[in-house]
Amino acid sequence: MAHILIIDDDPQILDMLGQTLKREGHEVVDALDGKEGLKLYRENPADLVITDIVMPVKEGIETIMELQRDFPDVKIIAISGGGHNYPEEYLYIARMLGVHKTFAKPIERDELLKAVSELLN
Repeated sequence: MAHILIIDDDPQILDMLGQTLKREGHEVVDALDGKEGLKLYRENPADLVITDIVMPVKEGIETIMELQRDFPDVKIIAISGGGHNYPEEYLYIARMLGVHKTFAKPIERDELLKAVSELLN
């Protein structure tokens, strides 16, 4: 199947998304922040990146912009629980940057799997 990189500072989200995608046969690697995620992507580019927006060290918008600058064909799903603001604000910015799909947390499993399938085909 596909090689998917998940970037999120919440270990529970990483675990939940990772297990969901692994059950579908995907190879999953994860990172706790954008800096680590970018390093992993550079070492072994993923077929799809799922990134949180609000994170320490290097947040999601900056990570998305850097990925798109350096890898114009990257496929990205942005997710957000909102932090101190509403997740819709962050996800709107991500959409304006050209990410392929956005989801507010909590994420519906079936919607995520549908989006992953659409982006990988």
